[in-house]
Amino acid sequence: MGIVKALEMDGLDCRALFKQLGLEYAALNDPDARFPQDSMTRLWQRAVELSGNPAIGLNMGKVVRPASFHVAGYALMSSNTLAEGFMRLVRYQRIIAESADLSFRLLPEGYALILTVHGDHLPPTRQSAEASLASALALCGWLTGRTLQPRKVLVQGDQPADLAPYKQAFHAPLVFNAPYDALIFERADMEAPLPTANEAMALLHDRFAGEYLARFSESRVTHKARQVLCRLLPQGEPKREVVAQTLHLSQRTLQRRLQEEGTSFQTLLDDTRRELAEQYLAQPSMTLLEIAYLLGFADPSNFFRAFRRWFDATPGEYRARLQETPVSDAKTPECTAQTP
Repeated sequence: MGIVKALEMDGLDCRALFKQLGLEYAALNDPDARFPQDSMTRLWQRAVELSGNPAIGLNMGKVVRPASFHVAGYALMSSNTLAEGFMRLVRYQRIIAESADLSFRLLPEGYALILTVHGDHLPPTRQSAEASLASALALCGWLTGRTLQPRKVLVQGDQPADLAPYKQAFHAPLVFNAPYDALIFERADMEAPLPTANEAMALLHDRFAGEYLARFSESRVTHKARQVLCRLLPQGEPKREVVAQTLHLSQRTLQRRLQEEGTSFQTLLDDTRRELAEQYLAQPSMTLLEIAYLLGFADPSNFFRAFRRWFDATPGEYRARLQETPVSDAKTPECTAQTP
């Protein structure tokens, strides 16, 4: 992981640092592993304290390679131009990190690569954003074979006392207290052919990146969240925080992923309860009180109200209707009912 090399450049013992913060160092060897943004925030904060270097995030620009961005980096490398590559990077951003959003657009002053880092409970540190900006610019240099100078660099943070590390990292005019973090590039630099361009390889990497991204797709997260809800409901109404922790996601990331798919935690909880209610009512031996508790309702009256909202009928009426329905017409549910 690039962040380890960046911190080690300032003499930090990352293995000890990870242990101190309760982070699993071995997970760095797993390309599918993800750390919540709050964990990264605490890591950057502690790194600044130990090193005394508030610009430590800029070290990322010295260690970045296309491989640092997984298959998304190789897709960028095989693109015809940096503009085309950055559009690919935006498309595959989730492969690299869950807690940041990228956008790439043409503005009157040039192409802008705009970064937004999302925190969970803690506001993200400026080091997270500065590390990403430095990495993106260094990647441009690596791909073009020359030092690329942006038109300007926008940084949300206050102007630091020591500007030297920023001048060395960006070679461009710096704007602090900016509305967002961004690199602004000349159009000519973004539209010039890349020496690493290879259309056939770009298509191949697109396929690999698409397959890799599918592992982190919204539908997969929704499916896994639904399975977690099915397991937790018999213990009472599940909290979003517990579901997020079980999925190794921050609450903010879980909320955003569900929202992007057109649902929400509350909607998913409601849908899951409805599906399970149908399954439980199909089992004549289960009482309505048992079903209410298995669905996580502490008060059975809340179950009856929810059921009327779902099916416009009482549970008893619905059960009678089910007994008249041939088994072959029954729907195969996504959740597996938990027996008491």
